[in-house]
Amino acid sequence: MGFLSRRAFAAAALSTLATAGGAAAAGPVPGRREPRAAGEMRGVWLATVSHRDWPSRPGLTAAEQRGELIAHLDRAVRARLNTVVFQVRPMADALWPSPYEPWSEYLTGTQGVDPGWDPLGTAVREAHARGLELHAWFNPYRVADHADPARLSASHPARERPDWVVTYGGKLYYDPGLPEVRAFVRRVVLDAVARYPVDAVHFDDYFYPYPVAGQTFDDDAAYDRHGGDFESRADWRRDNIDRLVRETAAGVKRVRPGTRFGISPFGVWRNAATDSRGSDTRAGVQTYDDLYADTRTWVRNHWIDYVVPQLYWHIGFAPADYATLVDWWAEVAEGTGTRLYLGEALYKAGAAGQPSAWQDPVELSRHLTLAARHPQVRGHVFFAAKDVAADPVGAMARVVADHYREPATPPR
Repeated sequence: MGFLSRRAFAAAALSTLATAGGAAAAGPVPGRREPRAAGEMRGVWLATVSHRDWPSRPGLTAAEQRGELIAHLDRAVRARLNTVVFQVRPMADALWPSPYEPWSEYLTGTQGVDPGWDPLGTAVREAHARGLELHAWFNPYRVADHADPARLSASHPARERPDWVVTYGGKLYYDPGLPEVRAFVRRVVLDAVARYPVDAVHFDDYFYPYPVAGQTFDDDAAYDRHGGDFESRADWRRDNIDRLVRETAAGVKRVRPGTRFGISPFGVWRNAATDSRGSDTRAGVQTYDDLYADTRTWVRNHWIDYVVPQLYWHIGFAPADYATLVDWWAEVAEGTGTRLYLGEALYKAGAAGQPSAWQDPVELSRHLTLAARHPQVRGHVFFAAKDVAADPVGAMARVVADHYREPATPPR
């Protein structure tokens, strides 16, 4: 998620899809009903990595940063949204005074430098004052978007424990196969949960990194030490991520009962051609096989409180049709107790290079109309905050006019 994030990787994944052209979005769905007025997720991601949404640029003063953050919250209220998913750990760093990791470079321009204020604490307080929920969004394993540990702050845990780090695709990652890494990530997350009354903890789609052609994620040492009970490295890797999910969920509930835990995975678990339980898609990335994230199991076993699959494709897109994936995820979530919200690609609306469906300001509104047919779908989350602000073709304004005429409380 964020810069060089799920958006970029989703685009890369789709470049490996079958090249059949997507059909133009269908017209309004007949028999449309108004969405539920209460208990409906209306969220927006607020990404901080590489200044994607906030802060808007390097070098802002603390007062300017705070003003921009408040403006995003106020804009969410005006759009009748009710939840902000705020990225507080973009690169194994922190947007609060963490005892475990350095201050994020995106605040001052230099990792480890105190910005003179507490962005997460301010975000929680100001969101709640406006009737918004604040979900704290953490990236579990990404350390840096470069491969030079010397560029990290001197006290960064990745420099103190280089045996925790794997270089892959020109970037640094913590090794998910090490139990001590998993425990460390959990401590970082639970520190924030203990300090602040966040409404939820949120993970995005980054577990094992998205595949890079011709490169191997070198976790041989961890596999030799910890993988002996598994039939394959892939099974062992999936178990590592399963453990992270289960242990984080248990920790959140222990530290702050009532706080939820949700995950926003890439939208395709497996293609039906790979697994009969999968979706009728032809995605070049499958979370189960490529990211070692068994998202279907997490939902079916109710290990997480909510799931927000990133359904960043238009209605009628042949390789990964939004409508097909809504059907699939609704069936997966049925009867599980895991709440289903849908991740929406607001950033594509009106963007240069996107197909004609995304130039139509009604496309996203059609998504909500279609999803309302499924009682399992309890709302939507939009990527991302600066696109709510810019709204170049009025796609968000159309969603508000068609579906968000009155405020709604988030599901509990």
